[in-house]
Amino acid sequence: MNEYNTLAAVDLGSNSFKLQVARVVDNQIYPLDALKEPIRLTAGIGSDKRLDAESQDRALACLARFNERLRGLPRSAVRCVGTSALRVAENASSFLQLAEEVLGYPIEIISGREEARLIYIGVTHSLPTATHPRLIVDIGGGSTECVVGTGMIPHLMESLQVGCVNFTQQFFGDGQITRNKLLQAEIAVRTEAQTIAARYAGKWQEAVGSSGTARVISDVLLQNGWARQGITRDGLAQLREQMILIGDQGKLELAGMKADRRPVFVGGVAVMSGIFAEFGITEMTVADGALREGVLYDLFGRFHHDDMRAATVQQFMRRYQVDAKQARRVADMSSYLFGQMTGAAEVDMELKCYLQWAAQLHEIGLSIAHSGYHKHGAYILAHADMPGFSQKDQAHIAMLVRAQRGSLDKLGDIPGFLLPLILIMRLAVLFCRSRHVVHLNHGRFTLDREQARLELTQDWLEANPLTAAALTDESRTWKQIGFHFSLTIVAD
Repeated sequence: MNEYNTLAAVDLGSNSFKLQVARVVDNQIYPLDALKEPIRLTAGIGSDKRLDAESQDRALACLARFNERLRGLPRSAVRCVGTSALRVAENASSFLQLAEEVLGYPIEIISGREEARLIYIGVTHSLPTATHPRLIVDIGGGSTECVVGTGMIPHLMESLQVGCVNFTQQFFGDGQITRNKLLQAEIAVRTEAQTIAARYAGKWQEAVGSSGTARVISDVLLQNGWARQGITRDGLAQLREQMILIGDQGKLELAGMKADRRPVFVGGVAVMSGIFAEFGITEMTVADGALREGVLYDLFGRFHHDDMRAATVQQFMRRYQVDAKQARRVADMSSYLFGQMTGAAEVDMELKCYLQWAAQLHEIGLSIAHSGYHKHGAYILAHADMPGFSQKDQAHIAMLVRAQRGSLDKLGDIPGFLLPLILIMRLAVLFCRSRHVVHLNHGRFTLDREQARLELTQDWLEANPLTAAALTDESRTWKQIGFHFSLTIVAD
């Protein structure tokens, strides 16, 4: 995989869109440029769970500006992630098609736990090295990520469906701030956090806040004399009393609070107060790093043999007791066949990674049942939390595993770029069925997006009659969906 001296991360958050560009020098990342715009996607999601046109227009206009800054950077040097609002919106897929066209780069929707993992990476890289466990709390527009970890390793990762935008809408939609409303909002936060608080209890020694809500609360407490540094329980109590005294969200004029934070500030304070209460936090430091920094470091790791996705695949192989030798045989055969594909050298290397990961995981469904194991495996891969993978990544790998055997006409719409990979995957599984290393001798395989041809010698086919019969059946299977795959006998 190529290495780059400039990387970029785009965070399509539920409250703000952020762009971070960084340069790589001597295996270190240094910030180069940053852009941020308050889009508030969560506020544009109505009762029908659809993102409204006005919010989409704001988002697309922002992405057009980001496009100008990113222009010229290689596709593999930029990673764009969408979070809570895009996980929730039922029309997210149609919006993403427009967004990718405007931005010029693919956008991944990441799960809540993957968001939590990336936040932890970003935060820990911005803090002094410590040996004690930390609790990282990141309050976003539509969700709050809570992570416990030591050093660079996260141990507990969860995403709670509470955020500064959705809670401002839900409890303070009329702009009025009352003691009862704050209490009800905090109880709702505690109810949500209660599901994980017991597991987190006693597992951390220092609480750290990240992202905009934590930073603005910290600034307000400091500049009003309610805390000497960071966020404290007593400082939050004084802040709540002051907000109740003012009573009107539109009239909040607090030292340290920027104007663009005012529309979501009350909801953010309510979420922070509920988190403090449920986790028993008395004081919290505030870090500079957050999701976009985590995305940069994770992207950097992919180019330096520290790809979290590869580690996750190995973990899944152990968890589901995959036969490592068979996985290696299928992966090696897949790699060999991929190399024969027309223009393989120019193909996006991510596709080869999908193929290798699918080959390594193609038998995880056997841990459930032999019958239909490819279906079981695909379900696991599509729905499990897989650190490092986006939802789209998981869907592609799940499709490859699902399509490794059986008919193809029942799979529905198969993305065109996956068809060659599916054929390679099926052939690799077929050739390795006897669970030993297979040599094709003088065989030759050619493949492009429209057709494929496999050439084998008569002697090889006679020595492997089961495989020969299976290859004939495979040709008929592909014909049913309009793809031409032929088996040709050539001279020895």
